[in-house]
Amino acid sequence: MGQRHPLSQGSLHGYGVIKAVRELSDGHVRLGAGTLYGALERLAGDGLVTVVKEEVVSGRHRRYYDLTGHGRQVLAEETTRLAATAQRRLSLQPGMGM
Repeated sequence: MGQRHPLSQGSLHGYGVIKAVRELSDGHVRLGAGTLYGALERLAGDGLVTVVKEEVVSGRHRRYYDLTGHGRQVLAEETTRLAATAQRRLSLQPGMGM
């Protein structure tokens, strides 16, 4: 199963993450900047993401984030766990058993 996580393909700045989440969810998930940056701070504090680059573009400060090795491991484990949970749920639905 491919990992559809914005940072699974490399580093992105905050707006890039917001755009990627919107695209990956077909527009169903719209992250606000406050929500995103709060989450990135928590993930960084947990050692799951790190700031890999900072720059100023058109007068705006950009930080680029990437998953750490530990973050990639946790992402893979969580992806497997969620896929198994979804599969179990689907097998409990009438007419959806595998």
